[in-house]
Formats: sequence, structure tokens, C-alpha cells
Amino acid sequence: MVRTGFIGLGSQGAPMAERMLAAGHELTVWARRPETADDLAAKGALRAASVAELGERCNHVGVCVVDDAGVTEICAQLLPVMKPGSVLVIHSTILPQTCERLAAEAEKRGIALLDAPVSGGGAGAAAGTLTVMCGGSEAAFAQALPVMESFAGKAVLLGPVGSGQRAKIVNNALMAANMGLAHAALSLGEELDIDRGALADLIKHSSGRSFGFEVYARLTAPAAFAHGGKLLRKDVDLLGTITAPDNALARAADPFLHAALNETESTT
Repeated sequence: MVRTGFIGLGSQGAPMAERMLAAGHELTVWARRPETADDLAAKGALRAASVAELGERCNHVGVCVVDDAGVTEICAQLLPVMKPGSVLVIHSTILPQTCERLAAEAEKRGIALLDAPVSGGGAGAAAGTLTVMCGGSEAAFAQALPVMESFAGKAVLLGPVGSGQRAKIVNNALMAANMGLAHAALSLGEELDIDRGALADLIKHSSGRSFGFEVYARLTAPAAFAHGGKLLRKDVDLLGTITAPDNALARAADPFLHAALNETESTT
């Protein structure tokens, strides 16, 4: 029996955990703020009093916290207590090197680690249509796949540990770059006295369209995307860390991110 656990019940993690529960998997959750687990507990999830208790109980653990420090902190409590043969699945978007280091620690304890960041947001998680970008062994992927299929529309093994993070970072930086190009295109249109709404509608039906353009065209102003902009800034910065700060995607994304976050200097 797969005894699943999940840590990181945010706007994306909570519906992922709920899909796991709805699929019939035994689910244990832990939350830094216990009230965030109330809804899942009401639907049948078990609560763990600590991260270690969750790790001892489960043989499949998903982690979806915000950053490298958070993932490292959680894994430091999970790895000493998870049983050999278990799989630890990192759904956070973090540096691939962090996943590689954690995978080496996990391997020493007989635990498989899969880095598996996701794309699709809370709505995609709730609908079960997330794209899951995986890095790890074929065995770890096969072991985790039946659980991931509860919230995934597509799950792909891209290579060894870290490959999922690299693919996710490139994907999100491309999204940011597309929004940056949309920002430039509609600004130029206004300079040329083209009605903004009409131009946006035209492009959405023409060869210049992209998902990033459609998101940007819905904004009343770049600052309306401040929350999402923080997440894209993080991922553009991660790409700068693993490639070069002035990479082509960052150059395309920066003007929009500066406007969305009211930045005055480049942070990539």
C-alpha cells in the first residue's frame, strides 16, 4: 500500500494533496500553520504532529514549499526517518544542485529522490491537469508515477536528478520572456497610436500570440501581476544562477518584471 504524505499546502500544494486523497491514496499532511490542513483533515487526511512523524509513516512524500532553504530544512527532518525503499518527490522549483545534493544524501539511506516541479498553478492542480517535469532514475519515476497521475495531465522523465528543475526554470523564464515581449509589443503599439485593446485582440488571433501574451493582455497594468511577478522573478534569477545573469530570456523578461515589481535595478 502506498502511504502518501504531503508538505507545503499552499495555493498549488493543497489541491495537489486533495487530488491524491480523492484518488484513494492514504494521505498524511503536516503544515507549519496547522489550520491550513483543516480542510484536508475534514476530507479524511491524517495529520502529523511533526515532519519526522510524517516521514516515519509514509513511503511516498511530496514536498511543495517555496524555496531551497525550505526544501533543505524539511528534507533534513525527513531523510533520517523515512524507510529504505521510499520515494521523496520535490515539487518545489529550486536549484537543481540542491536536488542533486539531497538525492546523494537520500541514496545513502536507500531512499529514491525525484525532482518533479509542476506547471499549471492552483487551477491546474485542482483539475488534475498539471505538467510534472521529472528528474531521477527510471525506477523512482515509475514508483512515483501512480501518485503523480492523480494531479497530472502529463508527467515526463527528462533525465537524472536536477533535470526537472532545469526544464521548469527554462519554461518559467520563457513565460516571463513572452510577457516581456508582450509588454514591449503593446507599448510600441500605443506609441504608434494603435488602440491597445484592438491590437491585443488581433495578436491573440495571429502569429504573434502566446500564452504569456494572453496573460499580459488581460492586465490593467504590469503592477497587477506583482504576485505572479515575484514567482517569475525567482525563476528568472534561478536561470541566471545556472547559466548567466544576462541570458537571452532574462533580457527579454526584465523590462516587464521591473515594471510589475517596481524594480529600479536589474536583479538577475
